[in-house]
Formats: sequence, C-alpha cells, structure tokens
Amino acid sequence: MASDFRLKESLPELTEQILATYTADDSINHLGHCPLPSYDAIVSILIDLKDILYPGYRRHTNLHAGNIRYHVGGLIDSLHDKLTTQIARALRHEARVKSKHNDCVEDVDFEAKGQAMAIELLKRIVPMRRTLATDVQAAFDGDPACQTTDEIVFCYPGFEAITVYRIAHQLVRLDVPFIPRMMTEWAHQQTGIDIHPGATIGDYFFIDHGTGVVIGETCEIGEHVKLYQGVTLGALSFPTDADGQIIRGQKRHPTIEDHVVVYANATILGGRTTIGRDSVIGSSVWITRSVSPGTTVLLEKPQLRVRGSDDARDELAPELNYQI
Repeated sequence: MASDFRLKESLPELTEQILATYTADDSINHLGHCPLPSYDAIVSILIDLKDILYPGYRRHTNLHAGNIRYHVGGLIDSLHDKLTTQIARALRHEARVKSKHNDCVEDVDFEAKGQAMAIELLKRIVPMRRTLATDVQAAFDGDPACQTTDEIVFCYPGFEAITVYRIAHQLVRLDVPFIPRMMTEWAHQQTGIDIHPGATIGDYFFIDHGTGVVIGETCEIGEHVKLYQGVTLGALSFPTDADGQIIRGQKRHPTIEDHVVVYANATILGGRTTIGRDSVIGSSVWITRSVSPGTTVLLEKPQLRVRGSDDARDELAPELNYQI
C-alpha cells in the first residue's frame, strides 16, 4: 500500500513545533556562526597521529626507508592544518561559554593560538613514542598469551585506549579545551575502556582484557601498574558548596603507586585513597581507604554451592584453580 501523501501535510507544523524548542536558554542546541570542533575531523586526527606513532601498522603497510620521510612529512603537514583549525574552534567555543553570551568572541586571534598549540603537540610525538614503547613492553611482559609485540599494537583494546589517552593528555597539559574528551570518549566507544584525559599515568602501563575499566579525571597512577577488566578508579563522593552545586577541580579519585596490580572488577574510590607501591588488589574488592605498600588485599574465599542434575542435595564445590 502506498504512503498517504495527506499525512505529509502535517510535517511543516511539526517542524515549527520543533523549531520553537530551539531557544536561547536551550542547553542542547548550538546555533550561530561559532562552529564547534568537528567530530569527524578529531577522529581523522587520531588516525593520522597513530599512523605516525606506529608506522607500518595502520593504513599504510608498505612503508620503507625510501618513502617513510615523504609519508610522515605529508601527515605532519596535514595534521598542522587540521589541528590548528580544530583547536581554534575549541578555544573560540570556550571563550564564548565563559563570556556568558551566544556571540563569538572576535577580538582574539584563536587561529594563532591554535597553531602554537598544534605545533607543540607535534613536538611531543617523539617523547610520546618513547612512553608508548614502554606500554607495549609492559603488555608483552605481563601477558603470557602474547607471542609478539605486533599483536599488542594490532589487537589489544587496552593499548588502543592508552594510545588515545596519551595523545589527549598532552592536549590537556596544553590547556586545549573540549577536544581531549572527544578523543577519549571515542576510544571509550571503540574499546569499552573509559580513561579521562586529565588522569596522570606513568610509564609501563598495561590494561589486560580491558572491558569496563574506568579511570577518573584526578587519578594518579605510577609506573609499572597493571589493571584487569572491570576495574573502577572512581570518586567516593562529590563535595558541594552552600548552594548544593558540585565543587569542581578537587582531587576525587585514588592514587595508585608504582608496581601495583589490580585484578578484575576491583573498585577503588576516593581522592584520599592511596594504594601503596608493590601492592596487589584482588578481584571484586571494594576499597575506600589507603593501603600500605607491599599489601595484598583479598576477599574471604567465597563458598560455592553446586546442585547436580542427578542429585537433589546441594554440595559444596571443590576448590577451583584457574588462570586468566
């Protein structure tokens, strides 16, 4: 049966009803001549950066000594332009929000600021590669299932999330607004791992399996730290002011010192909570106070009960030994 064209006559009225909701105090529209950063452009920037960080692994696999200079030079030139434009948009938007009106701020050269920040990020690619090489080594040393470091770069979602975090964190350090969260939330969608770009994470960091890991904005993580899937490093509570508004900018998330292992589904909360170096945090524990260095924290061994199909009686399950 063909559609009823008469029903389409109501569409102009429906359009007007929708347009009437686009008011100046509406927090979910962005109208005017002050464009936000482009989501597609930010993803493109990440892909280009990963091509430089890991040459030969991503879109172009036929790289060699004869063409690598041309390849990287072209990417750097393109990244300069894309980063300048997107950072300038982010800075302009931030100025607009802080000015508390809907007009673009025009008396500041945001493109010049964006270019300076873009150049500075590109200068940090070399130290980023050094840090990411330690993350690859941590994954290889920490996972007996891994046969080569190539597997880590190609296949490991934890390493993908760490890569995007390392890039986004540099932008946070440069005071670039908005874009770092766009980057890490894209990685969150791709990997199931949520790392806030404001977190501070040392070298040799490894997230094994990864799905469901959450690392909050004010986390401080040392070197040689290993997390398993489902770990939450979160806030215990949100302090509020006299008007009941959340007080922002305070340390809300835990500190994890060097050489700590946190096993699956552990939850560690609070800005005053510190896990001392060389500690092991067992699966499914809930921690809201500090742990001294060299400590192992485990739940009491649970008692499982198994009911067989041929036996009406419940029996205690035998001790199960397993490895992940």
